[in-house]
Amino acid sequence: MAEQRRKLRLGELMVQQGLISQDQLRIALIEHHQNNIPLGRQLVRLGFVSETMVRDMLAHTIGQESVDLANVVADADALAMVPEDFARRYHLLPVAYEDTSKTMTVAMADMFNVVALDQLRAMLGGQIQLKPVLAGEAQLEEYIDQFYGYELSVDGILREIETGEIDYQSLTAEGDEYTQPVVRLVGALLMDAVKRGASDIHFEPEHAFLRIRYRIDGVLQQIRSLHKSYWPGVAVRLKVVSGMDIAETRAPQDGRLNMNLCGRPIDFRVSTHPTIHGENIVLRILDREKSIIPLERMGLRSSTLDQLKLMMTRPEGILVVTGPTGSGKTTTLYSLLSYKNSEAVNIMTLEDPVEYPVTLMRQTSVAEVNKVDFANGIRSIMRQDPDIILVGEVRDEDTATMAFRAAMTGHQVFTTLHTNSALGTFPRLLDIGISPDIMAGNIIGVVAQRLVRVLCPHCKEPAKPTVEERTVLGVKRNEAIQIFKPKGCKRCSQTGYRGRMAIIELLRIDSDMDALIARRAPLDELRKLALAKGFTTLADDGARRILEGYTSIEEVMRVIDLTARLSQ
Repeated sequence: MAEQRRKLRLGELMVQQGLISQDQLRIALIEHHQNNIPLGRQLVRLGFVSETMVRDMLAHTIGQESVDLANVVADADALAMVPEDFARRYHLLPVAYEDTSKTMTVAMADMFNVVALDQLRAMLGGQIQLKPVLAGEAQLEEYIDQFYGYELSVDGILREIETGEIDYQSLTAEGDEYTQPVVRLVGALLMDAVKRGASDIHFEPEHAFLRIRYRIDGVLQQIRSLHKSYWPGVAVRLKVVSGMDIAETRAPQDGRLNMNLCGRPIDFRVSTHPTIHGENIVLRILDREKSIIPLERMGLRSSTLDQLKLMMTRPEGILVVTGPTGSGKTTTLYSLLSYKNSEAVNIMTLEDPVEYPVTLMRQTSVAEVNKVDFANGIRSIMRQDPDIILVGEVRDEDTATMAFRAAMTGHQVFTTLHTNSALGTFPRLLDIGISPDIMAGNIIGVVAQRLVRVLCPHCKEPAKPTVEERTVLGVKRNEAIQIFKPKGCKRCSQTGYRGRMAIIELLRIDSDMDALIARRAPLDELRKLALAKGFTTLADDGARRILEGYTSIEEVMRVIDLTARLSQ
């Protein structure tokens, strides 16, 4: 009965959506009863709908995710765990395996095939979580053939390329991509980078070889060196999938591509730059799942988190997130906006460019092609009835003036600024051209931050702090403390670190602080007042993280100057 209801529900939904007519549904149901072929497949066979339409509608009906296997890059690790004959017998395809969460994403045509899932769970030893996603039936059969039919490991693909010639024409074609090893090589490298948690991939041609480096946890690591003969094919493939001109090699180009890796959609921002040895290509990995973190998971002190939430209750004013390039300002801004995001508020953003599309937010890319700059964009947005405005970055007087004007007319404004500390915001805004009178009363608060690498929990070693280290950490000579140092193991690629966390200082602006800002008080006076009201500096937060065992003194000193604490 449940199965019958589901078939009727699928057909009725398609009629409601205008995808098929009532007559077409009646024909398909008669054929379905006569041939005992699933209704969705019967509709495709009759030519009434495409397989993609059926897949997406089915996923919507049963409340599950669907996947277009044409956009999925094969995961060699996942495929190695499930034999080909098992995949064919139970009509499923392992799409991705995440080692950290022990989760396997499995594409299936029938989400209700409990026997297949139970058999797979038993075969994998029962320790791995399964995440089924819905795939089209014909597409599933085609991609089982492709994923299992070709070599997918980087080393295996390189051996395959060495024994044959690269067909450059097939790199630009939309046909059967898996026949061309260079296509699989690019896919395997992108998959490898995402699995390792890289934020950027660098393809750097030298005189005789191609260097491939990943930026992992803010630090570049060399991953591979390939012979220069591989580079033309790899470069052409990267430019084709990014929508660039493959004939243009002497001018910089920008592109973008979207792929389904590790079971989720991931965007790449691609940039080419001519060098003396050929085009240098860098891909920025934009992983939405890892980039928008709920406020509660940012690792803030409970007092800091409470203060931040209190600041965001103010209906108007500017909240500034500051720090150098690569310090996670955008991630923090998105976390703050996600906390406020609901159907009751209109959030509008101006970014350069939009990195993470978010539901409900009205996002605009600031670019020459749009004829929109930050100042004009704010003017336009203010006519769109916004509650909250995000201005990607305050760079000049026009943008700063418009941002403050928006705040003064009853809007909440979020923005970023390049300064070294929270207190450095005021001289920077003065330098841009904002008067102290306008600053006073219109700044809600300032969040300054840095990103530090987290010690690998599997190999970090306890260490005895020296006298100087105790002074830097602000602990007494005879106080019992434990700190840790990096060692390096297989799980952290011998670096001693795995992942990153934010170190934050939060400056809340109240009426006392406004009075000092209005009369251009020196930084020392501002600092004294802030400290008297419980302000904790970046160095204080860094010391807390070291004493909690999350990171090392060397890592914090890499991003924050702790030497001032020696003289305290």
